[in-house]
Amino acid sequence: MIPEISKLHNPSLVLKEVQQLVFEDRPVPESLDPYDVLVNVKFTGICGSDVHYWQRGRIGPFVLEQPMVLGHESAGVVEKVGSKVTTLKVGDSVALEPGVPCRRCAFCKAGNYNLCHEMAFAATPPFDGTLARYYSLPEDFCYKLPDNVSLEEGAVVEPLSVAVHLVRQASLRPGQSAVIFGAGPVGLLCCAVARAFGASKVIAVDIQTKRLEFARGYAATSVFLPGMVASATANAGRLKDENELGVGADVVIDASGAEASIHTGIHALRPGGTFIQGGMGKEEIGFPITAACTKELNIKGSFRYASGDYELATELIATRKVNVKGLITQIFSFKDAQLAFEEVRAGNGIKTLISGP
Repeated sequence: MIPEISKLHNPSLVLKEVQQLVFEDRPVPESLDPYDVLVNVKFTGICGSDVHYWQRGRIGPFVLEQPMVLGHESAGVVEKVGSKVTTLKVGDSVALEPGVPCRRCAFCKAGNYNLCHEMAFAATPPFDGTLARYYSLPEDFCYKLPDNVSLEEGAVVEPLSVAVHLVRQASLRPGQSAVIFGAGPVGLLCCAVARAFGASKVIAVDIQTKRLEFARGYAATSVFLPGMVASATANAGRLKDENELGVGADVVIDASGAEASIHTGIHALRPGGTFIQGGMGKEEIGFPITAACTKELNIKGSFRYASGDYELATELIATRKVNVKGLITQIFSFKDAQLAFEEVRAGNGIKTLISGP
């Protein structure tokens, strides 16, 4: 039986067990740490990882072993501040960075806190997420939204920060060409960030024509539909020919995790080019190692976001260099959260938000 949400003090969307979503009343943090803030969450985006936990209960080593609140792409309004908070006040609109590292290890001290082994990340077992009325975070992981940035846009700062980190990992320079595999939300945002960074050509690649049509109207300068029975080398050759890339692209970013995309991307790069892997698919794949070696490619992984990525993402939205509102295709009320998850699972729309509770 679904409880009446209006009567719950802190209604939360809980993954009780695999494929079972329920509404529960969770405790509200009554006493904040001096540097913490309590946020009244207003909008939350649904991420593919949320759907993955809902359907399978695990992602790699992270396994659901107890009920967990879902959600980590959120924005809200400051409800309460700790005694030593100086940068925020009650009523401020903020985007939430949903992972708190230890702050003490070598990775944290170098600014690479996304690699911290003690990271407590929202909606990653065993830590609860943000799909609740109230969520608390340290003040420096809450980013005040400029007056011209809405709370809906604030909820997309999280995936935009993932895209910012991906493009920064590639050290993309003005005038370079970039090929982005996967035209889901993160791939589309990578296209937008690459354009904002001055890329002269941004080619979106996907096997869904509807997503490619969206990408063409959103931020890609051109799109590419791979042949489903063609080899990776054949697809890479056609991609380079159709987009006049000469010996190959300067940068390839894979936001799909598909093995075929990774192979095609390696073959589509110029000698000395850069390949960034962001999409997570199978844990182990075959890899075109000879091409990577003979072309002396720069190959890097990318994981979440690190120092400066949230600030830059917020600035890109505020200066209108990246249009995140154009990605939001559906907004569901909190009581319809299960329907929202089903829509995302079915691949409908681009970015789906849940409002409230």
